[in-house]
Amino acid sequence: MGIEKRVTELVEEKIADRPDLFLVDVKMHVNGKLIIHVDGDQGVSIQDCVAISRHVGYHLEEENAIENAYNLEVSSPGIDAPLKLGRQYQKNIGRSVALKMIDGTKREGTLLAASEKELTLLETVKEKGKKATQLEAIVPLDQITETKVLISFK
Repeated sequence: MGIEKRVTELVEEKIADRPDLFLVDVKMHVNGKLIIHVDGDQGVSIQDCVAISRHVGYHLEEENAIENAYNLEVSSPGIDAPLKLGRQYQKNIGRSVALKMIDGTKREGTLLAASEKELTLLETVKEKGKKATQLEAIVPLDQITETKVLISFK
């Protein structure tokens, strides 16, 4: 069994009693860095990350699952990490997002809704010589290559 698959099972086992938490990603890098990204509907605490790290580390050691030295890193995805899961979209409704489309264009707007197939964005459209208007747009997820939350420091 691949190490990423085993780690995924261990994380899912550890957070089974925490419906507010969810696994975003597990990645084993060639340099021996094992990175686990976990998120939560209300965020994820350091205590949650520590508990997951201890659980995964303990079982990997018990099973002697990784032969070489490795670094285990458990965190929430960074604020600048692209959204990957439907739950991450749900959690960010009401926030400004930037989309990269498969045709190379970029779009920005406020995320109003998200479903399994599409996003609803409130975009500001500015035509020359006219006042900016707000338009609601439906954007199919299969047309998006990347979605990032825009951070405002105003």
